[in-house]
Amino acid sequence: MKLFLVFILATLLLTQALAEASSININAGNSLSRTVDEGSSTVVAIHKKHIPKINCNLACSKRCKKASKKKRCKRACKACCVRCHCVPPGTYGHKDVCPCYARLRTHGNKLKCP
Repeated sequence: MKLFLVFILATLLLTQALAEASSININAGNSLSRTVDEGSSTVVAIHKKHIPKINCNLACSKRCKKASKKKRCKRACKACCVRCHCVPPGTYGHKDVCPCYARLRTHGNKLKCP
């Protein structure tokens, strides 16, 4: 009998939590959105910005086409591309276009991305 009551209580709490979660308003322009319900508890939802998909294989092939060690260049570039979702244009430089790509460093504190 006690197990049945615990099950019913857990189900009620879960349905209440789902109802509260569905009532959260997320504004497209704001990174945080708050709603306050009758129980005077504040619910905060974090809205992640949409990250456009990039074809890392194609972008890194273009970036590394003039590299002397193409395989190493593509491997490092793909790791940076996956993390930053961008690759600077051209075969060298232009890292100001993609600041994340320019900031990544190896364990030896050398620039990671070609």
